[in-house]
Amino acid sequence: MPAVSQGKGKGHNKHDDDDEDRGKGKKKAKHEFDERDREVVSSYYSDRNSNLPPGLAKRGGNLPPGLEKQLERNGTLPPGLQKRLQPCPVELERRLPPLETGYSRGVIGAHLVIYNRSTNVIVDIMRNVMH
Repeated sequence: MPAVSQGKGKGHNKHDDDDEDRGKGKKKAKHEFDERDREVVSSYYSDRNSNLPPGLAKRGGNLPPGLEKQLERNGTLPPGLQKRLQPCPVELERRLPPLETGYSRGVIGAHLVIYNRSTNVIVDIMRNVMH
């Protein structure tokens, strides 16, 4: 009788079991902004005066045109934007659900992004959140 393999073999679908609820409560970790996230972010920034650096404040938070063009979903953060990437404010981060391992939120100019830390690929972006 031939041997029959058991399990999932060669590591295929090895992350299927990781779909259980993660983080606080019943929220699953994720890596995109949903409608609730957008409301939380909009509320957070509308309650504050813009805390942009003076150079960006003059331009209304807009990046130089060349860098602004490179800031897009599924695009890679070029070195010029990597240097401008600031961590998401701690208070805002606490209000948002956790991200999947390997992803972070950051602020570039007046925009909030979720990016993959190892590949620097932008997976989602909220434009002009600080206006």
